[in-house]
Amino acid sequence: MDTRLLHTFATVARTGNLTAAAERLHLVQSTVTAHVQALEKELDLRLFDRLPRGVVLTGGGREVLAQAEAVLEAESRLRAVAASAGGTGGRVSGRVVLSAGETLVSARLPGVVAALRRSHPGVEVDLRTMGTAAAVAALRSGELDLALLLEDDVAFRDIECTPLGREPLVLVCSPEHPAAARSADDSPAGSPADWAELAREDYFLHEQGCSYSDRFIERLLAAAEGAPPRITRFGSLEAARSCVAAGLGLSLLARANVVDALAAGRLTEVSGPQFPDVTVQLARHRQRWLSPAAAALAAELPQHLPH
Repeated sequence: MDTRLLHTFATVARTGNLTAAAERLHLVQSTVTAHVQALEKELDLRLFDRLPRGVVLTGGGREVLAQAEAVLEAESRLRAVAASAGGTGGRVSGRVVLSAGETLVSARLPGVVAALRRSHPGVEVDLRTMGTAAAVAALRSGELDLALLLEDDVAFRDIECTPLGREPLVLVCSPEHPAAARSADDSPAGSPADWAELAREDYFLHEQGCSYSDRFIERLLAAAEGAPPRITRFGSLEAARSCVAAGLGLSLLARANVVDALAAGRLTEVSGPQFPDVTVQLARHRQRWLSPAAAALAAELPQHLPH
């Protein structure tokens, strides 16, 4: 059996959409459709129900998926054995699918990928942007090899999480915003803001599911005396930074995401409560094999994270 058919089938099953699977596999949709039809013909089994909004696994398709993923993992192991035996000159090679939130994708992972290309040029990193819930689901389905989570406390029976470092957080505003006066030691308003004062400001924060933003909002709401704070959440860190730089409000962000803007004077740090650093966790499925390529990436990651 051509394992390419199994790979295409598993990708369609994970995405639930032929077009999305084609994009992820870098194939045209007609090829993806042909692969699925060829596998259905070879197995004499309908694997998907075709619906207007996508495809859904049939009962038989769900059973085939579990076995297909086992075959694909065995193929990865076989290729790794061949590589270690000299099939690729003893060099570590292969594809690793890694996910992280935008905080890490924009600030940390470009350096990780660049360093890995120098040390292990045969390793290809497929980078996905996902929050914690989506990443855990993707680890369980086999769509991801590794995931970076910004979470202090994690407990999953089937997902192993290892702390790698901690990301410092900073409350920022525009230099022209009234809250910027709290950053000036010689200003009459230079005393640090307390939570009750912060709860009266407007905020532009990262999207729901961002652990440090969610905790920050909980504190703001608990401190609010009367009307709740006005909070706008974005799926893009750049959108939040732009609104804050325009003087529209404040934001709590990872310092790594605003270090250039702080140095250039486009943003300034607001003096207020201390915000604890958020833990960076490396997550992987406990029962799945970690390929040499994934192990090489995992070994590289801690060198690019603050401790």
